[in-house]
Amino acid sequence: MVSRSNFDLNLKELKDKLFAMAAEASQSLHASIEALKTQDIEKAKEIIAHDKEINRMDNSINQQAILLIAKESPVATDLRKIISALRISSEIERIGDLATNIAKSTLHIGDQKLIKPIEEIPKMLGIAEEMLEGALEAFREEDAALAKKVADRDDQVDEMYGKLVAELMTYIPNYPNEISQITQLAFTCRYIERVGDHVTNICENVIFLVTGERFDLNN
Repeated sequence: MVSRSNFDLNLKELKDKLFAMAAEASQSLHASIEALKTQDIEKAKEIIAHDKEINRMDNSINQQAILLIAKESPVATDLRKIISALRISSEIERIGDLATNIAKSTLHIGDQKLIKPIEEIPKMLGIAEEMLEGALEAFREEDAALAKKVADRDDQVDEMYGKLVAELMTYIPNYPNEISQITQLAFTCRYIERVGDHVTNICENVIFLVTGERFDLNN
């Protein structure tokens, strides 16, 4: 294994890439709901195209992590730091995919008149965004207690998901010609609910990093 200072420098570079990727995915996620609210088709297309950059960043992190393991043969905490970064990168990449899915729902809806203003869905996303920010902070500070606290908020996302989808289903009898739109809005709620699940997975990896133990926080 190379010198401690070199390893720490390489690890910092890996984490910097991870936080940069998270910023891109978070931006796409926020923009996807804004595009839905305003029915901005061009913005939705930009979000979909940008997913390639998030995927590229994920691949770069994977390659660097594998190279770091191969060159330095880390053990114990050092190995957990690399493995956690790999797993968290995968979760962030999936969050980027979900932002793309929301943008695709916007394309499906197109310029149809919305059955109601998009107000509650952004509130649900707001909780998921706060969770993501908190999970990344827990990773940065290696704070298992904060990770657990962030994961606990997933119950709020799940509760809002259930209420919003149930409400959307009540519109079907009065808007039989808008079933496609209602379905896409329900899909969007599901995508945000999945964001909460992926953030919870990030929290699990933070706890693994700190304690060396695996916990299922999604139950």
